[in-house]
Amino acid sequence: MQPSAPRPRIVPSVLPADFSRLGDECRALEQAGVDRIQWDVMDGLFVPNITMGPDVIASVRPLVSVEFEAHLMVEEPDRLLSRWVDAGCGLVIVHAEACRHLHRTLAAVRGLGARAGVAVNPATPLCAVEHVLDLVDLLLVMTVNPGFGGQEYLASMEPKIAEARDLIARSGRQIELEVDGGIGRGTIAGAARAGATTFCAGSALFRERARLAEEVAELRRLAAEAAAEAVRVMDGTCREEDAA
Repeated sequence: MQPSAPRPRIVPSVLPADFSRLGDECRALEQAGVDRIQWDVMDGLFVPNITMGPDVIASVRPLVSVEFEAHLMVEEPDRLLSRWVDAGCGLVIVHAEACRHLHRTLAAVRGLGARAGVAVNPATPLCAVEHVLDLVDLLLVMTVNPGFGGQEYLASMEPKIAEARDLIARSGRQIELEVDGGIGRGTIAGAARAGATTFCAGSALFRERARLAEEVAELRRLAAEAAAEAVRVMDGTCREEDAA
């Protein structure tokens, strides 16, 4: 029996949102059928940009029911982990590059009752997270260098996405594989064929405010078709190997 590809998850970043009407923007995203909302937390140290703190996230939490994920692009994330969870983020993603003791940090996230994610920058090899997968609910492969929205997708990361998919398969754990950076109609299929199942899109969605639901559905359709194609190709390859 041919395996089926999982339903793609579309997770918008609020970075391109109108911050003067952040609650309305998040309501619109929920109504458009997104799977989660990502909060890009930047401290001006780990990345050359500053965004929002936990109080901003907490102010929006009562307005929508969709799950929140905090993507912490910060130095020393351990210091405020509880604040992001208390603000309503059910998933907290830290960067492997920012954690002196990554295993301890991920364990602390789970100890707070949240799911734990780990992100790796384009130049960071996956061996940096190989030995903490027992604590990981989500692995995020950055397809841009973090810090700013609207960057060009790095197609050179697709072999790394495929490597991450193999790493997860070998772990035997149910770990989401997310990609973040430059995701839109022209790029989501490549990431999906490589093995990503969750797609963080920012600028591509907010450029289509008037038709958010249609854009979310189209991104999901493109990802699903690409993932199904990859499954068919893999199934055909396996059949050929078995026949040989």
